[in-house]
Amino acid sequence: MADIKFAYWIPNVSGGLVVSKIPQRTNWTYDYNTQIAQTAEEVGFEYALAQARFIASYGAEYQLEALTTVSALAPVTNKIKLIAAVHPGLWHPGVVAKIGSSIDFLSNGRFALNIVSGWFKDEFTIYGEPWLDHDERYRRSEEFIRVLKGLWTEDEFHFKGDFYRINGGWVKPRPISQPHPEIFQGGNSKAARRMAGRVSDWYFMNGNTMEGVREQIAEVSALAREAGRTIKFGLNAFIIVRETEAEAHEVLREIIAQADVEAVKGFGEAVKNAGASTRERQGMWANSNFEDLVQYNDGFRSGLIGTPEQVAEKIRQFYEAGVDLILGGFLHYSDDLPAFGRTVIPIVRELKAHRRTADELVGV
Repeated sequence: MADIKFAYWIPNVSGGLVVSKIPQRTNWTYDYNTQIAQTAEEVGFEYALAQARFIASYGAEYQLEALTTVSALAPVTNKIKLIAAVHPGLWHPGVVAKIGSSIDFLSNGRFALNIVSGWFKDEFTIYGEPWLDHDERYRRSEEFIRVLKGLWTEDEFHFKGDFYRINGGWVKPRPISQPHPEIFQGGNSKAARRMAGRVSDWYFMNGNTMEGVREQIAEVSALAREAGRTIKFGLNAFIIVRETEAEAHEVLREIIAQADVEAVKGFGEAVKNAGASTRERQGMWANSNFEDLVQYNDGFRSGLIGTPEQVAEKIRQFYEAGVDLILGGFLHYSDDLPAFGRTVIPIVRELKAHRRTADELVGV
């Protein structure tokens, strides 16, 4: 399984990756993130994702902005590809195209974007920006991506959409990444899946069961195929690796037992209200319970909890289902991230797996 990729959530906001009062050996500062990024590329991670937050939510009192964070990590790393999350509506795509091209050029092709359509209404209203209906946010994101691609690849780009106008724009220097920096996108709704099939390079999935992952991959692969495209898939997972399965599950029990109940409930209400505005009345966290929401991208549901061998085997199963990348979050980044790289990734690389064909992924 040499071709499966590994990414980690950059802890660029305070509070770590769980909405819990459990002590964590994790920090949000630049110096700390420099150490983690350098360690991560040493032990086998190919990507790192900086999340985008502008105000405190679910305990994230302090936040380093994502584009700034990856631009600062680029000169202190050598191999790892740095993904910045951005919100259409808070950024203009032309500005992001210029910033992204600059980071990609300066990092020798190690920049990527994660387009986040938005679930946190307060981040828009505090800046006086309109909060669009759910499906409209995804329509805006699709235009945002089309503008990025056009500015990154054309000498004189024109675009007339419902949200953006580009009148003969260009970017120089162009990105080194070809044909352009990779574009990631998440979302569980039908609008998100349709958008991914049409324009995104990668589709990030929240943590899920094997059955749920297979269903998402089959649907989005079919949508991409209808558009004459292919797409890759990343899966979020909160990873707990210990010497025994019992130890790993005890850590999970402690995280949930010490959950910040008020923050988890507030987060749950915010995301479910956002999802309720979809045409199908179902968004990304529609089926998440309280325990799932303690890790705010449903990371516990992926089940990468156990011994190194158990976690590696589960990754093999996800790979066979069509997952191309594991996006990991950790409790104690200082210890757990390097331990995963040194104990689990080598096992995964040695495992043999039967990858389903493109036809099998879309059920043909």
